[in-house]
Amino acid sequence: MVVIRLARGGAKKRPFFNLVVTDSRNPRDGRFIERLGFYDPKAPAGRESLRISMDRLAHWQGHGAQVSNTVARLVRQYSKSAPAGQAQAS
Repeated sequence: MVVIRLARGGAKKRPFFNLVVTDSRNPRDGRFIERLGFYDPKAPAGRESLRISMDRLAHWQGHGAQVSNTVARLVRQYSKSAPAGQAQAS
């Protein structure tokens, strides 16, 4: 089964996560099909802590990819803040 989940990176005590599409049998930080964004829980104020490619997320969900609970929570959080973020980018 194809899943959309977090892959941990970063240093000890400084986590950084990539949102990736991968086969569920692969290890957490192993091989992945595509990187959809990132999540930095320790980002300082004023720096982007979450970015998700919503069009690619919709593409993979349309092809049957399952979203992990944590990624689903982050997508809801990003959807609420995305219009404000897009307005700044324009």
